[in-house]
Parts: sequence; C-alpha cells; structure tokens
Amino acid sequence: VHRLVTYIFVYDDLISLTCGAIIIWYFAGSFEKNIGTVKHCFLTVVFAVLSALLYLLLETIVSKVSAVEDARGFMPVAFAMLGVSTTRSRMKRTLVFGVRVPVVLMPWFMLCIAWFIPHSSFLSNLCGLLAGEAYGLGYCFCLDFPESVGTKLDRVLPFSLLKRIPGLKYIPGSLVERRAFESS
Repeated sequence: VHRLVTYIFVYDDLISLTCGAIIIWYFAGSFEKNIGTVKHCFLTVVFAVLSALLYLLLETIVSKVSAVEDARGFMPVAFAMLGVSTTRSRMKRTLVFGVRVPVVLMPWFMLCIAWFIPHSSFLSNLCGLLAGEAYGLGYCFCLDFPESVGTKLDRVLPFSLLKRIPGLKYIPGSLVERRAFESS
C-alpha cells in the first residue's frame, strides 16, 4: 500500500530527476500559492494515490496491447495539479510559443511534450492529468476540506514547525492570510 505514494520519490537518472525538479518548482509552486501549504500537502498525497489507483486499473488493460513504463517520479502529481489549475482558471486563452491556445488544452499539450522525457511513463502522467481534471471539475468534492480546517492545521505539527524554518516559504491556509502574505 505504501507504494501508492512512494513512487513519486523514485527517479532512474539525473535527467529525469532534473525534469522532475523543474516541474515541481514550476507547477507545484504556483499551485501551492493558490491553495496554501496545508492543502497542497494533502492534495499531493491524494493526487499520488488517485493517479496510482487509476494507473493500476488502466495498466492491466493497456499492457495487453503494448509495453507500459512503470510509474515513477512526481510528474503524475504535477499533471494533476496542472489539470486542476487549468480547469478552474478564469483565463480562456494562453500563449504557447507565440500562439494563443485555449487554456484547457495546455495540460494535453504538456502531456505530449512529457512523452519525450526519459523514463517518464505516459500512462501515469495521463492518469495524473485525469485525476486532476476530475478534481478540478468537482467530481472529487468529497476530498475537499474547508478553509477553516486548513487554518486550524496551520497551527499544529508539522505545519507550525514549517513556518519557523528560515528560508522556507510557508503559504497560509486562509485566503485572507494568503493575500496579506502576498502583499508583504
């Protein structure tokens, strides 16, 4: 059961680790700024488990047709976060290499690019994207918790410790506190 979460920490080589670090920095960082550190940690685990369960379900079907790469790295979770961000975005279009494309197509474009990253599992990335899209569209509403719970969790361990670490950027769970944090 522990492998439903720990696969996000497994990398085969330095190239896939570097790509994973860039994806974590870019996508997960902006996602955390929007929802807070507590909810980000919770959703990281939720997206890892949902992606892994969907992967296990689809892998049995797809492996009969073609070879399937094992799920490794943080990319499925990053794709889930990208899927949530784009489905809930107020923007209609964005620029990709100078061309305006609908925001909802952005994660699918990124999925095609990720196909070329070494030791990256297309199926696990697709499962992450599908889990994020489902969450973003509200199909996983039972997994959401209110902002008041996030604010209370900000005050308990380990989150109260994270606030005290110098150089670490902790994003509060409350929308009011996040806005005050961003303006300071």
